[in-house]
Amino acid sequence: MSYMDQALTLARQSLGEVHPNPPVGAVIVKNGKVISEGITQLPGGPHAEIMALAELDYQASGSVMYSSLEPCCHYGRTPPCTDAIIKAGVAEVHIAVLDKNPKVFSRGKEQLEKAGIKVIVSEFSPVVEQLYEAYFKFITTGLPFVTFKFASSLDGKIAATDGSSSWITGQDARDKVHLLRSESDAVMVGIGTVIADNPKLTARDADGRLLDKQPIKIIVDSHCRISPDANVLTDDGMTLITCLEEQNVNKDRLKARGIKVIETPSFNGTVDLPSMLSQLGSMGITSVLFEGGGTLASSLIQHSLIDKIIGFIAPCFIGGKNAPTPFDGAGFSSLSASQQVRDISVQQIGSDIMIKGYLH
Repeated sequence: MSYMDQALTLARQSLGEVHPNPPVGAVIVKNGKVISEGITQLPGGPHAEIMALAELDYQASGSVMYSSLEPCCHYGRTPPCTDAIIKAGVAEVHIAVLDKNPKVFSRGKEQLEKAGIKVIVSEFSPVVEQLYEAYFKFITTGLPFVTFKFASSLDGKIAATDGSSSWITGQDARDKVHLLRSESDAVMVGIGTVIADNPKLTARDADGRLLDKQPIKIIVDSHCRISPDANVLTDDGMTLITCLEEQNVNKDRLKARGIKVIETPSFNGTVDLPSMLSQLGSMGITSVLFEGGGTLASSLIQHSLIDKIIGFIAPCFIGGKNAPTPFDGAGFSSLSASQQVRDISVQQIGSDIMIKGYLH
């Protein structure tokens, strides 16, 4: 594994945990040996570069630093990383990708170069772009990156006509979904899914144990129909309910329990989804893993609010014209009006197939 790969591996460990900060890993090398490592801490805590330098008591003369993202060069919650790198005597800095934050883009690199430090920026890498796809969208638009995850049969059904859906895919695919949850700032479903399945929306291992990183749970519930005993309200962790700006006794009860409620104007009698995502962005949520159901999925795609699709396709047929599919509603009127998926990748996960692609 290269030194930059080590930095990227470290960065991935903080996905879903340090938002709205980007996940960053840093490795410091001297005389061909790794002498320290660092991972960005929770907001307000040290960045990865500072964590790595602190291990060396900020004495890194003649060393080489590998950072998964361009070091910051401005005062925010913490001082600039570039100042610490220069003061510590680092001789060379390798950067996986420049930071698209307008306060940083190329400026961190330029500050290091002005101080006589050699800076090398890696060539384009899909792995790096995927690592920072949510942060880059958030820092340039203020909106979270939305990934729609679904599991279906070969004929596109997500459940049988009786509503049963456990389990369409195998254990390996389900383990992958739990990993995706742990790497996301938030996981979101519609109230129909909560009423039908009463999910926990937690990230768990194959034995059902909670993983260290848990996503915020978001329930889109226009009229606050959620049961007070729903698993998403009784389990540990933060839950957000998004609903309409209207008088509602259940809404008041939720607030009295200390549950965060996000209110939006009405859009055809339902939550205004662009307004909801804007408010989530203002809360520092950079990534949302959306898991259904079909009605909400249809609304999101009609509003062009889905950035990425991850579909798990199981080797089975369910059939039935009334069996549910990932998208409900009227759909697009013609093929020419449909949304096309680009940059598609396909991977076998156990006995299932995982298809990933982008809508924007």
